Amino acid sequence: MAPQLLDIPPEPKTPEEQEVFKNLWSIRPCYLYNEEFDDCTSIKARFHQYFIHGSSVDCTQWKRDFDNCVRFEKNPHDTKSALELIESERSRRTERMRAHYGNDVWQKRDRVPEGWAKPLPEHLQKEYESSYLELKARELRGEVEPGKEERTMCVVM
Repeated sequence: MAPQLLDIPPEPKTPEEQEVFKNLWSIRPCYLYNEEFDDCTSIKARFHQYFIHGSSVDCTQWKRDFDNCVRFEKNPHDTKSALELIESERSRRTERMRAHYGNDVWQKRDRVPEGWAKPLPEHLQKEYESSYLELKARELRGEVEPGKEERTMCVVM
């Protein structure tokens, strides 16, 4: 379990503690780092890595993150472990978002397009009225009791 905000001093005293406090949201629960490491080193993952990348991927960062998380969980004042973990998460986010920010093909929107919320065309509205999504929307609005479907539906996801 990741350290709770209550475990951190209410007034961080050092710049390192302030940095940890500010970025505490980015630290995942420790078991997730261990699961990521186990998944990365599994036979299934190794086959995937070999066929996609041509070789095995280095999984040691997941193990290092797990160890840092456990140290920080045991001692919430261990800012060195916390800062390493925060930096690792920051690098992971940057790498994951690199293609998004590097996109030069699609134009990014700065507002919702005009007509975004206009009604569906009549033929689509008729299809929607008998759909699973409409039934679930009616359940959420309280118009139909959950599980009291008017007909049997098969959903393939």
